Amino acid sequence: MEGRCNKCKGRKTLNLSQAAVILPLILSMELHRAAFDMNGFCKGNLAETQTYGDINGFNDLAVESNLLVQYKRDSSSEKEADHLDLETAYATILRGLGENPEREGLLSTPRRAVKAMQFFTKGYNETVYDILNDAIFNEDHDEMVIVKDIDMFSLCEHHLVPFFGKVHIGYLPNKKVVGLSKLARVVEIFTRRLQVQERLTKQIAVAITEALKPAGVAVVIEAVHMCMVMRGVQKMSSKTVTSAMLGVFREDPKTREEFLALIKS
Repeated sequence: MEGRCNKCKGRKTLNLSQAAVILPLILSMELHRAAFDMNGFCKGNLAETQTYGDINGFNDLAVESNLLVQYKRDSSSEKEADHLDLETAYATILRGLGENPEREGLLSTPRRAVKAMQFFTKGYNETVYDILNDAIFNEDHDEMVIVKDIDMFSLCEHHLVPFFGKVHIGYLPNKKVVGLSKLARVVEIFTRRLQVQERLTKQIAVAITEALKPAGVAVVIEAVHMCMVMRGVQKMSSKTVTSAMLGVFREDPKTREEFLALIKS
Protein backbone atom coordinates (compact mmCIF):
# COMPACT_ATOMS: atom_id res chain seq x y z
CA MET A 1 0.00 0.00 0.00
CA GLU A 2 1.39 3.39 -0.98
CA GLY A 3 0.82 7.00 0.02
CA ARG A 4 2.07 10.24 -1.51
CA CYS A 5 3.68 13.02 0.50
CA ASN A 6 1.98 16.30 -0.40
CA LYS A 7 5.17 18.23 0.32
CA CYS A 8 7.99 16.24 -1.27
CA LYS A 9 5.75 14.41 -3.81
CA GLY A 10 7.56 11.18 -2.95
CA ARG A 11 5.80 7.86 -2.37
CA LYS A 12 6.01 5.79 0.77
CA THR A 13 5.27 2.06 0.92
CA LEU A 14 3.70 1.03 4.21
CA ASN A 15 4.95 -2.09 5.94
CA LEU A 16 2.58 -4.86 7.04
CA SER A 17 2.02 -3.51 10.54
CA GLN A 18 1.24 -0.02 9.21
CA ALA A 19 -1.08 -1.38 6.52
CA ALA A 20 -2.86 -3.44 9.18
CA VAL A 21 -3.78 -0.19 10.95
CA ILE A 22 -4.90 1.69 7.84
CA LEU A 23 -6.75 -0.87 5.70
CA PRO A 24 -9.53 -1.71 8.19
CA LEU A 25 -10.27 1.99 8.59
CA ILE A 26 -10.52 2.47 4.82
CA LEU A 27 -12.75 -0.56 4.38
CA SER A 28 -15.04 0.65 7.16
CA MET A 29 -15.16 4.12 5.52
CA GLU A 30 -13.42 5.83 8.48
CA LEU A 31 -11.42 7.83 5.99
CA HIS A 32 -10.57 10.82 8.14
CA ARG A 33 -9.17 8.55 10.87
CA ALA A 34 -7.20 6.56 8.27
CA ALA A 35 -5.66 9.71 6.83
CA PHE A 36 -4.91 11.02 10.32
CA ASP A 37 -3.12 7.78 11.30
CA MET A 38 -1.29 7.72 7.99
CA ASN A 39 0.11 11.17 8.71
CA GLY A 40 2.07 9.68 11.56
CA PHE A 41 3.86 7.29 9.25
CA CYS A 42 5.30 10.21 7.27
CA LYS A 43 6.08 12.55 10.21
CA GLY A 44 3.05 14.71 9.48
CA ASN A 45 3.66 15.07 5.75
CA LEU A 46 1.68 12.22 4.20
CA ALA A 47 -1.41 13.75 2.68
CA GLU A 48 -3.33 11.12 0.76
CA THR A 49 -3.40 7.51 -0.36
CA GLN A 50 -4.01 6.11 -3.79
CA THR A 51 -6.86 4.02 -2.39
CA TYR A 52 -9.19 6.75 -1.14
CA GLY A 53 -10.61 8.02 -4.41
CA ASP A 54 -11.89 4.59 -5.46
CA ILE A 55 -13.26 3.74 -2.03
CA ASN A 56 -15.28 6.83 -1.15
CA GLY A 57 -16.61 7.72 -4.60
CA PHE A 58 -15.77 11.39 -4.11
CA ASN A 59 -12.20 11.47 -5.41
CA ASP A 60 -12.61 14.89 -7.03
CA LEU A 61 -13.96 16.34 -3.78
CA ALA A 62 -12.01 14.43 -1.15
CA VAL A 63 -8.48 13.85 -2.40
CA GLU A 64 -8.10 16.73 -4.85
CA SER A 65 -9.55 19.27 -2.41
CA ASN A 66 -7.55 17.79 0.50
CA LEU A 67 -10.73 16.97 2.42
CA LEU A 68 -9.18 14.02 4.20
CA VAL A 69 -6.06 15.58 5.63
CA GLN A 70 -3.49 18.30 5.24
CA TYR A 71 0.17 17.85 6.06
CA LYS A 72 1.24 19.65 9.21
CA ARG A 73 4.69 21.15 9.38
CA ASP A 74 6.45 20.55 12.66
CA SER A 75 9.62 22.53 11.93
CA SER A 76 9.74 26.08 13.27
CA SER A 77 12.61 26.88 10.89
CA GLU A 78 10.43 25.95 7.90
CA LYS A 79 7.64 28.20 9.18
CA GLU A 80 10.03 31.10 9.67
CA ALA A 81 11.47 30.65 6.20
CA ASP A 82 8.00 30.59 4.66
CA HIS A 83 7.03 33.70 6.62
CA LEU A 84 10.08 35.61 5.33
CA ASP A 85 9.41 34.47 1.76
CA LEU A 86 5.85 35.72 1.99
CA GLU A 87 6.94 39.06 3.45
CA THR A 88 9.36 39.50 0.55
CA ALA A 89 6.60 38.66 -1.91
CA TYR A 90 4.25 41.26 -0.43
CA ALA A 91 6.99 43.89 -0.51
CA THR A 92 7.55 43.05 -4.19
CA ILE A 93 3.84 43.50 -4.88
CA LEU A 94 3.88 46.92 -3.21
CA ARG A 95 6.84 47.99 -5.35
CA GLY A 96 5.07 46.68 -8.45
CA LEU A 97 2.09 48.88 -7.61
CA GLY A 98 4.37 51.92 -7.51
CA GLU A 99 4.53 52.16 -3.73
CA ASN A 100 7.52 52.38 -1.43
CA PRO A 101 7.41 49.53 1.14
CA GLU A 102 10.06 51.37 3.17
CA ARG A 103 7.88 54.36 3.99
CA GLU A 104 6.42 54.62 7.48
CA GLY A 105 2.86 53.64 6.68
CA LEU A 106 3.89 50.51 4.77
CA LEU A 107 6.95 49.47 6.75
CA SER A 108 5.14 46.71 8.64
CA THR A 109 2.50 46.01 6.01
CA PRO A 110 4.18 42.90 4.52
CA ARG A 111 4.44 41.31 7.98
CA ARG A 112 0.84 42.16 8.85
CA ALA A 113 -0.39 40.95 5.46
CA VAL A 114 1.34 37.60 5.95
CA LYS A 115 -0.29 37.12 9.35
CA ALA A 116 -3.68 38.04 7.91
CA MET A 117 -3.32 35.67 4.95
CA GLN A 118 -2.22 32.83 7.21
CA PHE A 119 -5.36 33.34 9.29
CA PHE A 120 -7.57 33.54 6.20
CA THR A 121 -6.17 30.18 5.01
CA LYS A 122 -5.68 28.38 8.34
CA GLY A 123 -8.12 25.69 7.19
CA TYR A 124 -5.30 24.07 5.22
CA ASN A 125 -3.81 22.95 8.54
CA GLU A 126 -7.02 21.55 10.02
CA THR A 127 -8.90 18.31 9.41
CA VAL A 128 -12.50 17.27 9.89
CA TYR A 129 -11.33 14.30 11.96
CA ASP A 130 -9.58 16.60 14.43
CA ILE A 131 -12.76 18.64 14.89
CA LEU A 132 -15.34 15.82 15.10
CA ASN A 133 -13.30 13.16 16.86
CA ASP A 134 -15.00 13.43 20.27
CA ALA A 135 -18.28 15.05 19.25
CA ILE A 136 -20.16 12.24 17.45
CA PHE A 137 -22.73 10.52 19.65
CA ASN A 138 -24.96 7.47 19.33
CA GLU A 139 -28.55 8.67 19.47
CA ASP A 140 -31.82 7.06 18.38
CA HIS A 141 -32.99 10.11 16.45
CA ASP A 142 -34.10 9.97 12.83
CA GLU A 143 -35.71 13.37 12.28
CA MET A 144 -34.14 16.25 10.40
CA VAL A 145 -31.49 18.37 12.12
CA ILE A 146 -30.86 21.85 10.71
CA VAL A 147 -28.36 24.54 11.64
CA LYS A 148 -28.94 27.64 9.54
CA ASP A 149 -27.52 31.14 9.12
CA ILE A 150 -23.93 30.11 9.88
CA ASP A 151 -21.75 33.12 9.06
CA MET A 152 -19.00 32.38 6.55
CA PHE A 153 -16.07 34.33 5.11
CA SER A 154 -13.73 32.99 2.46
CA LEU A 155 -11.34 34.09 -0.30
CA CYS A 156 -12.12 33.68 -3.98
CA GLU A 157 -9.25 31.67 -5.47
CA HIS A 158 -9.50 33.57 -8.77
CA HIS A 159 -8.92 37.10 -7.45
CA LEU A 160 -7.97 36.62 -3.76
CA VAL A 161 -10.79 38.90 -2.67
CA PRO A 162 -13.45 37.96 -0.08
CA PHE A 163 -16.84 36.41 -0.49
CA PHE A 164 -19.12 36.11 2.52
CA GLY A 165 -22.60 35.08 3.50
CA LYS A 166 -24.61 32.36 5.24
CA VAL A 167 -24.43 28.57 5.27
CA HIS A 168 -27.45 26.36 6.00
CA ILE A 169 -26.85 22.69 6.86
CA GLY A 170 -29.36 19.90 7.34
CA TYR A 171 -28.91 16.18 7.85
CA LEU A 172 -31.10 13.18 8.56
CA PRO A 173 -29.37 11.14 11.28
CA ASN A 174 -28.79 7.42 11.04
CA LYS A 175 -28.34 6.59 14.76
CA LYS A 176 -25.55 9.19 15.09
CA VAL A 177 -25.65 12.92 15.81
CA VAL A 178 -22.90 15.53 16.08
CA GLY A 179 -22.48 18.46 18.43
CA LEU A 180 -24.25 21.38 16.76
CA SER A 181 -21.32 23.78 17.10
CA LYS A 182 -19.15 21.28 15.24
CA LEU A 183 -21.14 21.86 12.04
CA ALA A 184 -20.06 25.50 12.20
CA ARG A 185 -16.47 24.34 12.77
CA VAL A 186 -16.65 22.16 9.64
CA VAL A 187 -17.77 25.23 7.71
CA GLU A 188 -14.81 27.15 9.16
CA ILE A 189 -12.30 24.52 8.02
CA PHE A 190 -13.33 24.74 4.39
CA THR A 191 -14.05 28.46 4.19
CA ARG A 192 -10.58 29.28 5.57
CA ARG A 193 -9.02 28.21 2.28
CA LEU A 194 -8.85 29.62 -1.25
CA GLN A 195 -12.24 28.63 -2.61
CA VAL A 196 -14.96 28.75 -5.19
CA GLN A 197 -18.46 28.63 -3.75
CA GLU A 198 -19.55 25.63 -5.79
CA ARG A 199 -16.74 23.43 -4.50
CA LEU A 200 -17.06 24.75 -0.96
CA THR A 201 -20.72 23.69 -0.83
CA LYS A 202 -19.91 20.14 -1.91
CA GLN A 203 -16.93 19.81 0.40
CA ILE A 204 -19.03 20.62 3.46
CA ALA A 205 -21.73 18.14 2.42
CA VAL A 206 -19.26 15.35 1.67
CA ALA A 207 -17.35 15.89 4.92
CA ILE A 208 -20.52 15.55 7.01
CA THR A 209 -21.60 12.51 4.99
CA GLU A 210 -18.30 10.71 5.50
CA ALA A 211 -18.16 11.55 9.21
CA LEU A 212 -21.75 10.68 10.23
CA LYS A 213 -22.99 8.25 7.57
CA PRO A 214 -26.45 9.89 7.76
CA ALA A 215 -29.44 9.10 5.57
CA GLY A 216 -28.82 12.39 3.79
CA VAL A 217 -27.12 15.78 3.93
CA ALA A 218 -28.19 19.14 2.49
CA VAL A 219 -26.07 22.29 2.30
CA VAL A 220 -27.09 25.68 0.91
CA ILE A 221 -24.78 28.69 0.74
CA GLU A 222 -25.86 32.27 0.00
CA ALA A 223 -22.93 34.62 -0.54
CA VAL A 224 -21.90 38.03 -1.84
CA HIS A 225 -18.71 38.00 -3.93
CA MET A 226 -16.57 41.12 -3.76
CA CYS A 227 -15.04 40.21 -7.14
CA MET A 228 -18.47 41.12 -8.56
CA VAL A 229 -18.99 44.16 -6.30
CA MET A 230 -15.60 45.91 -6.20
CA ARG A 231 -14.49 45.10 -9.75
CA GLY A 232 -15.77 43.64 -13.00
CA VAL A 233 -19.52 44.08 -13.40
CA GLN A 234 -19.75 45.94 -10.03
CA LYS A 235 -23.25 44.71 -9.16
CA MET A 236 -23.81 45.75 -5.56
CA SER A 237 -26.91 43.68 -4.79
CA SER A 238 -26.03 40.39 -6.52
CA LYS A 239 -26.00 37.21 -4.44
CA THR A 240 -24.89 33.70 -5.38
CA VAL A 241 -26.80 30.66 -4.08
CA THR A 242 -25.42 27.12 -4.34
CA SER A 243 -26.69 23.82 -2.97
CA ALA A 244 -25.48 20.27 -2.48
CA MET A 245 -28.01 17.51 -1.81
CA LEU A 246 -26.85 14.01 -0.91
CA GLY A 247 -28.75 10.84 -0.01
CA VAL A 248 -32.43 11.22 0.80
CA PHE A 249 -32.32 14.98 0.15
CA ARG A 250 -31.47 14.26 -3.48
CA GLU A 251 -33.74 11.24 -3.86
CA ASP A 252 -36.89 12.43 -2.06
CA PRO A 253 -38.46 15.71 -3.27
CA LYS A 254 -40.61 16.05 -0.11
CA THR A 255 -37.59 15.84 2.20
CA ARG A 256 -35.74 18.38 0.08
CA GLU A 257 -38.74 20.72 0.03
CA GLU A 258 -39.10 20.47 3.83
CA PHE A 259 -35.45 21.47 4.28
CA LEU A 260 -35.69 24.39 1.86
CA ALA A 261 -38.89 25.63 3.51
CA LEU A 262 -37.36 25.44 7.00
CA ILE A 263 -34.23 27.42 6.12
CA LYS A 264 -36.41 30.17 4.62
CA SER A 265 -38.78 30.38 7.59
